[in-house]
Amino acid sequence: MEEIYFKQSLWSDEECTLTQRAYRKMLESVDDQLSKEDVNLIHSLYEHAAKSSDIHFLCAPGFTNFQHVFETVTILVDEVGLGRVVIVAALLTDLVRSKAISREMVTERFGEQVSVICDGMVKVDELYGRNISLGSENFRKLLFTFAQDVRVILIMLSSRLNTMRHLKAFSAEDQMRIGQEVSLLYAPMAHRMGLYGMKSELEDLSMKFTNRSVYLEIAAMLDETKRGREEYIHQFLAPLRMRLDESGMKYEMKGRTKTISSIYNKLKKKKMMSLEGIYDLFAIRIIIDCPPNKEKAECWRAYSIVTDLYQPNPVRLKDWISVPKGNGYESLHITVLGPGKRWVEVQIRTRRMDEVAEKGFCAHWKYKGIKSEENIEKWLANIREVLENPELSGVDFIDDFKLNLYDKEVFAFTPKGELRRLPKGATVLDFAFDIHTNVGRRCVGAIVNDRNVPLRYEIQNGDQVEILTSNHQEPKQDWINIVVTSKAKTKLRQALKEQTFRRSQIGREMLDRKFKNWKVEFSDTILNGLMKEFGYKDINIFLSDVGEEIITSDKIKEYVDKDRTEQDHFMISANGYQVVGDNTPEKEQKGSSVIMLDRGLTDIEFSLAKCCNPIFGDPVFAFVSATGGVKIHRVGCPNENDMRRKFGYRILEARWRGNEGNMMAVSLRVTGTDDIGIVTNITQLFQKEDQVKMRSITINSTEGGFEGDVTVMVASTDMLETMIKRIKTIKGVYSVTRIGK
Repeated sequence: MEEIYFKQSLWSDEECTLTQRAYRKMLESVDDQLSKEDVNLIHSLYEHAAKSSDIHFLCAPGFTNFQHVFETVTILVDEVGLGRVVIVAALLTDLVRSKAISREMVTERFGEQVSVICDGMVKVDELYGRNISLGSENFRKLLFTFAQDVRVILIMLSSRLNTMRHLKAFSAEDQMRIGQEVSLLYAPMAHRMGLYGMKSELEDLSMKFTNRSVYLEIAAMLDETKRGREEYIHQFLAPLRMRLDESGMKYEMKGRTKTISSIYNKLKKKKMMSLEGIYDLFAIRIIIDCPPNKEKAECWRAYSIVTDLYQPNPVRLKDWISVPKGNGYESLHITVLGPGKRWVEVQIRTRRMDEVAEKGFCAHWKYKGIKSEENIEKWLANIREVLENPELSGVDFIDDFKLNLYDKEVFAFTPKGELRRLPKGATVLDFAFDIHTNVGRRCVGAIVNDRNVPLRYEIQNGDQVEILTSNHQEPKQDWINIVVTSKAKTKLRQALKEQTFRRSQIGREMLDRKFKNWKVEFSDTILNGLMKEFGYKDINIFLSDVGEEIITSDKIKEYVDKDRTEQDHFMISANGYQVVGDNTPEKEQKGSSVIMLDRGLTDIEFSLAKCCNPIFGDPVFAFVSATGGVKIHRVGCPNENDMRRKFGYRILEARWRGNEGNMMAVSLRVTGTDDIGIVTNITQLFQKEDQVKMRSITINSTEGGFEGDVTVMVASTDMLETMIKRIKTIKGVYSVTRIGK
């Protein structure tokens, strides 16, 4: 295959060389996966794209986007074990995204499956372009895109792994952001997909950039003990090799040190500062070559040889051959006491099992007769169920999603012998919701191994569980603290919301009846007042508690009587203002009530509305609240129409009386040319005025102009008008207008 020559003016010679090197290595990896026609067509597309500047960019200094694509494809083939469809989709995504080729062309030349995956990858790229955060709606959309096709997940995992391998070239800010994202999302996802090698590397690289000091400290500790560790592994393996050779078994044996991140987790868990107390720093892996029909027998034969030679710890036996993990992982794990009384973990598996452990579900596809997609489809179905719940908050969503990723599991049986797989810590209530939503809603307990247990009972491996239900049972709010699975939490939240809504409808009907009996009009204003009176923020919860008679009729009647009394007594008197009624000699009243506002604005029962900031001299009106407080609003207030339409009976005429009073805050919007010193000129103008004080000023420049907000303290509209005229005389000022806030 001939080379592709990239546009030299956009990339350095070194960047072009690295990209071409990655391209050659990728071609070697895909040699037996792609046809000659596929390779030639992809080569011609990239050769054409290489001549365009639109598609050339750097992921980081010295790291081109084409290099990233080629290295990601190499990972997909060599480390994940994927074939033609995913390879082609990964190679074409950048070209589709940049519109170098159309989706129709991809469909025509490479097939619909490739086109669908490309489309999913383009959507993922678009979401990342919006500065996605783990709590945002875009994050939900991102995961939903993942869940549509498992191959999109595999490409993204490989892409992220490649990015992490080059993360040193990124800025410190990007290193921290990407590292945290990998730790929270991609490493657990790789774990759940059964890609243990990838998961371990992602965790280590993430720790390297997000917790660098601890990473380097543990690495230094491991380096210091490396020689002694290698000698011990040799001492442990020598007699074991002899016994296995004598048995005639075909095998391969490896000794490996645990990853830095897993060591760090052990140190944290045991609250230790050194490696001396960690006995399982390394593990021995025995990989057996045998036909599928002899896999279990050969693994247990190897187990027998190991435990004959070294004393086992039966408590730490993990049999994932009889009951594989949800991600397809199969292996026997046993911890034995080696030379020097040191515990050593031994993992026994076949060649097929090892490939599945390293390459996850993808490795299943190479073996006929193995239903590889059943478990992963269950997992994806669970994820979709969480994603499609619109009521979930960002924090709840992240927590529930993680529940689907980690796979510390227990296995339990229904009375009919059906095996149910649940996360460790799952309760009887989780088990009930796993069977069916309605079973979960009506669950009152269970019979586990022939004894009655409560809802909180945690399922143990091998339990036989019979769920007990009652038609009179309803979900309770505290059940949220009992369940741990995402399915149960999602269904339970939905049930509680439906239950609250039903009860709120009953509560509203009860209030309607009560208010009719009391001959009082039931309005939103009174409802809001009741909620405030009893300390509620959610209207459905308030009405639900009314329906349940948690809030009694007597308490509601007491509030209504108090509110009605306040409405009947609009004649308000206080220091600083008075209401003049029908019997006053003031000619201007014409039968209406008028609040006369005196100059003293302290120690009185009215306040100036912040939505419009009225000052002395402004045309104003008064709004009387249900509790008797009075707000003074400027005529033309943004909220005036709404108040008059909904609460017209609470509005009174108001007027200023006497001379100007205390200083009040007013905000002005000033626009003009962004000249040097414009802010200084404005502030100096206010410094010269004794009767006007400037409280704050903010200026925003936009393409040669500026827009600023100035808050001033004035005593009257006359002073304000005078000040506005003076500001307009400043050179460069276009306009000065009063704003509501």
